Amino acid sequence: MAEVAQVRKPSWINYWGWGSGDMLGAGAQAVITGWLFYFFTNFCGLSAIDAGFILGLPRLLEAITCPLIGYISDNLRHTWVGRKIGRRKIFLLITIPLLPSFALLFVTGQTFWYYLFVFIFFELLYTMFLIPWETLAAEMTKDYKEKAKFAGARMIIAQSSAILASYLPTFIIDNFGGKDSPDTFLIMATIFGLLFSLVVILVVVFSWERPYSEDEKLIQPQPFNAAAALMIPVNMFRDLFSTLKLRAFRQHLSIYLGGYLSQDIFNTAFPLFVATVLAAGATLSKGETTTLISGMMTLMYIAQLVSVMIAIQVVIKTGPTLAYRIAISFVGAALLLFLAFYFTQPAGIAAGLEGLNGNLFAAFSHSNFGVAFWLIVPIILAGLGRGTLNFVPWSVYNYLPDIDEAVTGQRREGIFAGVMTLVRKVAQSAAIVATGWIINQGGYLAAPKDSSVVIQQSPEAIHTIVLVLIAGPIVVMVLGMIISWRFGLNVTSHGILVHEVERLRAGETQPESEESRRVVENLTGFKFEKLWGRYKR
Repeated sequence: MAEVAQVRKPSWINYWGWGSGDMLGAGAQAVITGWLFYFFTNFCGLSAIDAGFILGLPRLLEAITCPLIGYISDNLRHTWVGRKIGRRKIFLLITIPLLPSFALLFVTGQTFWYYLFVFIFFELLYTMFLIPWETLAAEMTKDYKEKAKFAGARMIIAQSSAILASYLPTFIIDNFGGKDSPDTFLIMATIFGLLFSLVVILVVVFSWERPYSEDEKLIQPQPFNAAAALMIPVNMFRDLFSTLKLRAFRQHLSIYLGGYLSQDIFNTAFPLFVATVLAAGATLSKGETTTLISGMMTLMYIAQLVSVMIAIQVVIKTGPTLAYRIAISFVGAALLLFLAFYFTQPAGIAAGLEGLNGNLFAAFSHSNFGVAFWLIVPIILAGLGRGTLNFVPWSVYNYLPDIDEAVTGQRREGIFAGVMTLVRKVAQSAAIVATGWIINQGGYLAAPKDSSVVIQQSPEAIHTIVLVLIAGPIVVMVLGMIISWRFGLNVTSHGILVHEVERLRAGETQPESEESRRVVENLTGFKFEKLWGRYKR
C-alpha cells in the first residue's frame, strides 16, 4: 500500500492538546480511586463491601464495551462517518455534553442502586472517550522520540489533574467552609465534570487521525451491512485474543498491571490507613482527617509529577524495564516505612497531628521532627515511584501497533487500546472488590451519615487495612517485574523494527541482518518467515 507523500509533524501544541485528554483519563480515576470509597463509607453510610462492589462491578461490563469500542472505531475508517467526522473523533464528540454528569456520583442520601447505575453510566462515557483518544498518539507519529513526548505530555497532565483532585477538597473547605460537609466533594466533582468537557474539545481541535494513503482514498465508503454487523462480536473477540500472541504485548501487560493494580490497592486503602493508623489516638474531625489525607495525596502527586519528568528521559535512553524496576523500589521503600510506623507507633505523633488541625503543610515547620518525617518522607517516596509506574505502560503502548503491524500487516491501534483498557478494568474491578471485601471482613465499620467524628476501628480492622496497604501493592509489582524481566523494547530495537516493517511492506521476506531477525523475533514472538500475515497460511 502506498504511503501518503506528506508526513504531518506534531508540534508542542499537538503534544499538549492531545495530552490534555488525561485531565479526564487520569483525573477521573484520581477522584474515583482517591476519594469515592472514602466518600461512600464516611458520608453515605455504605459498608466497605457495598462501596467495593459499586466501584468494581461496573468495570466488569467493560469486558464487552472496551474491545467493542476499539473494534468499531478501527473499522469505521472506510465509512461515511469515518471519512467525514473521524472514526475516533465521533466518539469524543458524543461524550462532550454528557461528562458533567460526573457530579451525580457525589450526591449524598441516595441508595446503593443509585450510585451503582450512575457509576455504570459514567464509566460508559469514560470508555467512549478513553479508547479512541488513546489511539491518536500512535496514529499521529511513528517516531520513537515523538511517541515518548506524547506519552510524557499526557503523564504530566495526568499528574497535574491528580494534584488538583487531591488538593481541591482542602481548597474548598478553606474557602467555602463546611469542613465536615459532603458538599465539599460535590463541588469538586462539578468542577471536574466541566473540565472534562473542555479538555475533550481541546483534543478534538488539536489532534488528527492517521492520514489516508493514496490507495485508501480510492476505496469507496462502505454502506451499512446487516450481516457484517452481526459478525462484529465474533470478529472483535478474534482480534482481541490475537493481540495476546505478541510477546511484547504480553510482557507489557505485566508491567501495566503491576504498576496500576498496585496503585488501585494503595488508593483504596491509604485514606483508611491515615484515618486509623497515622492519626490513631488523635482527636480529629472528619473535616480535619479529610484535609490531612488531601494534603498527603497532594504532596504525593507533586512528587509523581517530578517523577514523570525524569522517567521520560530514562525511557527514551534506556527503555521501560529499568524505569519500572527503579519505580517499584521507591514504592516498596515507602510501604516499608508505613509498616515500620504501624509496628513502632512513635510517641508524640497524635499530639503533633492535633496541633496541625489537619494542615499537612504546617508539618514542614513543625518542631516535632517525627511528625514531619512520618507524614512527608514516605508519601514523597511513594509519589516518586508511582509517577514512573504511571508513565511506563503508556509510553510503551504507543509502540505496540508498530510491533503488531510487523505480524499482521495491519494498523490496529483501537483494538490494542480496547484490550489494554479491558484488561485494566477487569483486573481493577477484581482488585477493588477484593480490597473492599477483605477490609469489610476485617471488621471495618462505616461511619454513620450524620456523624462528624471518625469512627474508632477495632485492632483487627486496623491490622487488615495495614496488611492490604502493604502486601497488596508489593505482591503485584514484584509479579510484574518477574514476568517482564526480558522485555526488549527500547529506542534501538524499535528503530530496527520500524525499518524491517518498511522492508516487509515493500515485499521483502527476509531480514536485513541476523541482528534484525533476532530483535524482531524477540519483540513479536514469531519467526521472521511468519510475519506480515504469513502466520495464517
